[in-house]
Amino acid sequence: MCTRVFWNTNPAVLLVGRSMDWPTSTQPKLYVFPRGIERDGGLLGSQRVVTAHAARWVSRYGSLVTAAYDLGAFDGCNEAGLAIHLLYLTATDYGSLSPNRPVLHAGIWGQFILDQAATVAEALALQAEYQLVKVRALGYDTNLHLALEDASGDSAIIEYLDGQPVIHHGRQFRVMTNDPTYDEQLTLLGQLDFANATRETPLPGNVDPISRFQRASFFLHYLRQTASVRQAVAKVLAIIRNCSVPFDAPYKAVGSIYNTEYRTVCDLTHRRYYFELADSPNLIWADLDYFDLAPGAPTLQLDPNDINWAANVSAAFTPCPNPF
Repeated sequence: MCTRVFWNTNPAVLLVGRSMDWPTSTQPKLYVFPRGIERDGGLLGSQRVVTAHAARWVSRYGSLVTAAYDLGAFDGCNEAGLAIHLLYLTATDYGSLSPNRPVLHAGIWGQFILDQAATVAEALALQAEYQLVKVRALGYDTNLHLALEDASGDSAIIEYLDGQPVIHHGRQFRVMTNDPTYDEQLTLLGQLDFANATRETPLPGNVDPISRFQRASFFLHYLRQTASVRQAVAKVLAIIRNCSVPFDAPYKAVGSIYNTEYRTVCDLTHRRYYFELADSPNLIWADLDYFDLAPGAPTLQLDPNDINWAANVSAAFTPCPNPF
């Protein structure tokens, strides 16, 4: 399910936070990828899922990401200060495939953008050259929409509806959750009046996507600027925690649960990436500028499930094979 919040009105630092809500563990791992990696958009792990016109590319930018099931990056940022976040959207329809454009499966969509683009505008231009295909992994379809933002404060939301991309591009698109579609979320948000708010101002308090969208928008609207990066990160984390799904909270179907598994914050100004497992007391982070991102440098990995990790874990990453 998930929530994404972009604070792009604080001059000292631009921050974007997200939560990952899912019925089972996504087995998250953190990876650092250098430039110069050859990728194949038709491979889902070791399985070929695109047999014709699979997109192939070589990464132009190094990146630090959180992977799901080692099948693709669902969150992360690159060295140019561009970040991506894949969230679930039931209404997703990527449409029929054209024989004239390269194809990549939706699970590697985010990594494709991080590898190739430095800004939101570049990512949107790149997006028009390729097409996506839905795949099924571990029992779930990749019905996804994408939020992206860059170090200038630019933002975009990309959804595929009725076979066509629907793009919301601009600094004002700062919050994203899940169902319904983004246009419907904005319509519902516009029906609320948050002017002259106090603690008595009623807010939706449940864990459904509409409630989380409205709650995140409310608290983001009232964030006060700060020159302290530490305090700014704490403010964004406070909103993401407020919009997280508590353990065992009832969800859409009777008996179903979509616990928040982890939360992240990307510092687009200083290229620092924060990560917090919901069942860990420790917040960890890594500095992208610390790593060797030159072509030929090793891919690095860190398993965040180790309870001993805390604070800056940049030096704890170790070499590993390229997972995707």
